[in-house]
Amino acid sequence: MKLFSLFLFMTVGVFTGSKHYFKDEFSITSVEIERINNRVSEIRNMNIDHKYNTKIAFLVDMKVPSGKNRFFVYDLEKNEIIDQGLVAHGSGSETGINGMLKFSNEPNSNCTALGRYAIGKNYKGIFGKAYRLAGLDETNNNALKRAIVLHYYSAVPSEEQDYYISRSKGCPMVSEKFFKRIEKIIDSSKSNIILDIYY
Repeated sequence: MKLFSLFLFMTVGVFTGSKHYFKDEFSITSVEIERINNRVSEIRNMNIDHKYNTKIAFLVDMKVPSGKNRFFVYDLEKNEIIDQGLVAHGSGSETGINGMLKFSNEPNSNCTALGRYAIGKNYKGIFGKAYRLAGLDETNNNALKRAIVLHYYSAVPSEEQDYYISRSKGCPMVSEKFFKRIEKIIDSSKSNIILDIYY
């Protein structure tokens, strides 16, 4: 299986000209790889003046079902995914059709809003430690007004599931175990890390 995965990745790399690498234990499809590469390129382009962290970016692919790993920690220097986990989407994003989500930047919509966020300062909220998110695009510029934050919740499992996980009120919500891993990265960063949520 690992040999097949390696062959698949090398084939994708040849045809896409990709220079991005992925650790063996991460089962990521060729479509997801291409989508990640596109988002990483955009993050690099927006960060020419090094305003944001140039070593690490967080990527969330909302095309991936919520029971599967879709929150990726990406090393911009080594060009590889170094961690991944589950993340909930907003309850308002449900359409009633499996695999199809909708998104909104409107207050009280309970929807996930697509776009790039700058991860800000932490505070202690009703779920414990959380990080404020500043929306950097028109599609998510109400994030602070909507109190959209990165936080953990006990109902979010640590391992992949064959079914959909619990939903949030629009926040990217992860398991406590995964949160503790990304918390170390965020707290040690001297500049804001970009969190890019896309579909």
